Amino acid sequence: MNALNQAHCEACRADAPKVSDDELPGLIAQIPDWNIEVRDGIMQLEKVFLFKNFKHALAFTNAVGEISEAEGHHPGLLTEWGKVTVTWWSHSIKGLHRNDFIMAARTDEVAQTAEGRK
Repeated sequence: MNALNQAHCEACRADAPKVSDDELPGLIAQIPDWNIEVRDGIMQLEKVFLFKNFKHALAFTNAVGEISEAEGHHPGLLTEWGKVTVTWWSHSIKGLHRNDFIMAARTDEVAQTAEGRK
């Protein structure tokens, strides 16, 4: 457990600050195995979770949806047979906010107890 998965998201507006270059290494170190992807110039956090079948992948997707709704911060979720790709970024600022790192840590926490993980 780390400080990120104990934190709560703050409301994020279009003028909220993106994670700085100085903050980035410390935050990414707290969420091992997450990758930074840049799409259309927007930095995003992404991780693939593997499962034994579609049923387990879908259950994980729904669990991530539940924690997302509770915090009012929502990822991109791609659910496939035996695989879920989770992508976090803040749409309003077109980049990464601390909220994205909090939710990535929370996603990892959900994954630890997810049934059918490979």
